[in-house]
Amino acid sequence: MNFWWVLLAVFAVSWMLTLILRRYALAKSLIDIPNARSSHTVPTPRGGGVAIVVAFSLALPVVMALGLLSLPALIALVGSGLLVATIGFADDHGHIAARWRLLGHFISAAWALFWLNGLPPISIFGLAIDLGWFGNVLAVIYLVWMLNLYNFMDGIDGLAGAESICVCLGGCLVYWFGGYAELIWAPLILAGAVAGFLYWNFPPAKIFMGDAGSGFLGIILGVLVLQAAWVEPELMWSWLILLGVFIVDATWTLIRRLVRGDKVHQAHRSHAYQFASRHFKSHKLVTLGVVGINVFWLFPLSLWVGREGGGGFYGLIIAYVPLCVLAAKYHAGKLEVVNSDV
Repeated sequence: MNFWWVLLAVFAVSWMLTLILRRYALAKSLIDIPNARSSHTVPTPRGGGVAIVVAFSLALPVVMALGLLSLPALIALVGSGLLVATIGFADDHGHIAARWRLLGHFISAAWALFWLNGLPPISIFGLAIDLGWFGNVLAVIYLVWMLNLYNFMDGIDGLAGAESICVCLGGCLVYWFGGYAELIWAPLILAGAVAGFLYWNFPPAKIFMGDAGSGFLGIILGVLVLQAAWVEPELMWSWLILLGVFIVDATWTLIRRLVRGDKVHQAHRSHAYQFASRHFKSHKLVTLGVVGINVFWLFPLSLWVGREGGGGFYGLIIAYVPLCVLAAKYHAGKLEVVNSDV
C-alpha cells in the first residue's frame, strides 16, 4: 500500500467521522452554551476532536507496517495520546476533578518518555548536554504542559487545528530540506487527520474540538519534538520555534495569572488570542493571522535552525521576542473585564 493513499484515507475518515460526531453531539445535547467566559456566541456541538484521535491512531500501525515508523515510536505516540484523549472525552461528557486529570496526564507523559528512552541530549550553543534523570523530570513536565497549553489555546474557531497543520507541515519541510526525510510520516498523518476535522471547525465552526482532541494534539506534538531531538538535537529547537505562538501566549498568560494569585485551573478568556479576537471581532482574522506568523516568521527561522545547526537556542530567542511583544500588546494574562474589547 502506498503511503499517500493512507494519508488520503486519514483525511476522509477524519472528515466523515467529524460529521458523524456532530450529529451525535446534537442528538445527545453535547453543546457548548456561550457564557461570560466564552469566546463564541452561538451554541455549538463539541467533541469533534475524537475524529482526529481515531484517524491518527488507526493509521499509525499501517505506517509502521510500511516500514516508516518504529514500534517504540508507535507505542509512545498512540499509548500516551489515547490515555489523554480518554481523559478528555470523559471530561467532555461529565466532569473529572483537576487533580485526577493531572495525574492521568503525568502517567501519559511518563509512558511516552519511557518508550522514547527519556530526554535526549539538549543542544545549547552547539554543545550536547545530557541532563540525566533531572532531564527526564523536566521532559515529563514539558509534555504535561504541552497537552494542557493546547487545551488552553483551543478557544476560538479553527485556531488549534490551523496551528497543528502549520506546525506539522513546517516540521516536514524542515525534515525534507535538512536531510531527515525519514521523520516526515507521522507529522503528515497528523496534519491529514486535523485537516479533515478543520473543514468543520474553520470559522464559523460547526463543531468544536473538545478536550479529547486538544489534549491529544498537545501531547502528540510534544512527543514528536522529543522523537526529532533523538535524531538530531537541533531539531528540538526547530519544533519549539514552530510552536512559538501557542507556547508564548499560554506560558505568558499562565505566569501572569500565577503571579496575580488566580486559580489557574478555572476557565478564563485572558489569552492574547482571545483579547485579539474580541478586539477585531473576528475569529477568522485571528486564526489567519496566526497562520501568517507561522508561515512568514516562524517557519523560515525553524528551517534555518534545522539546516544550519548550532544556532537553535539563538533562533528560539529571535523567534520568541516578537511573540512576547504581541502577547504584551494583546494583554495576555490581564485580569479580564467581561464585554471589554481589549
